Amino acid sequence: MGILDKVKSLLPKRKPPELKNNVPQEKENIRKTFGKFCNANHGTTDGKLCAKCTAVLSTVLIKINRCPYGIGKPICEQCETPCFGENFTKDFLAIMKGGQKKMLFSHPVMTIKHKMASLGAEYAKIQRDKKTSDKQKEDAERVKAKFANATRSPKTKSKKRRKK
Repeated sequence: MGILDKVKSLLPKRKPPELKNNVPQEKENIRKTFGKFCNANHGTTDGKLCAKCTAVLSTVLIKINRCPYGIGKPICEQCETPCFGENFTKDFLAIMKGGQKKMLFSHPVMTIKHKMASLGAEYAKIQRDKKTSDKQKEDAERVKAKFANATRSPKTKSKKRRKK
């Protein structure tokens, strides 16, 4: 056993990062945003919702519970596979976008945390797409090289053999 092994054994062991369940915070953020939007645009008061907003909100909350990503789910606004259906997704995104300014003034910390999480999701997508495009470029170069080697005419191969 070397010195390095002894030092490593003395250091505390690192725990793997734990997945944090962000679903309850996201639900709360969605509820409050819907309340602010509906109060401003549909004439309701005290965070109460009109019938249309209530229907969209209840559908969204049910679908969040059934999300295939589980507790590691991305923010619904950034998700590539929205669970709500086309009409509800449009309504949901419109309501969330419309309530952002009101949320910034009434719940600034929640809004900033939500925005930071969405920026993190965007950054992760960019990095994933970058890796995918790099891999596709490498694959295309390999195919071109194989194709170039395979398309040499038999005459050029035989000439090279004669010279040897």
